[in-house]
Amino acid sequence: MNEVESLKSQNSSSKSRRFPDEFKRDAVRLVTEEQYTFKAAAQAVDVSVNSLYDWHKKFALPPVPCGEDATVAELRSEVKQLRKSLKRAELEREILKKATAYFAKESQ
Repeated sequence: MNEVESLKSQNSSSKSRRFPDEFKRDAVRLVTEEQYTFKAAAQAVDVSVNSLYDWHKKFALPPVPCGEDATVAELRSEVKQLRKSLKRAELEREILKKATAYFAKESQ
């Protein structure tokens, strides 16, 4: 049984949908080390993409910034990662703005 199947079988036996931290770390490792996309990793372990994003925020190590002697490829990789993080943060901010406006309107 491969790693993904092992994680999936652990998940399917759980009825309460509460996962141990070890399971969460293994799911995050699919993204950080095995180069799965969030969607593919979430499907592989049968959890929502949002749960996997939350686990990633909690358990993934922050990327190490490039140093003064970084190669062009390393710098490009870092820029790509930073742009992706910025895009996600901007999207989250927009969602929160809309939610705040919606709930403010509802409470009046």
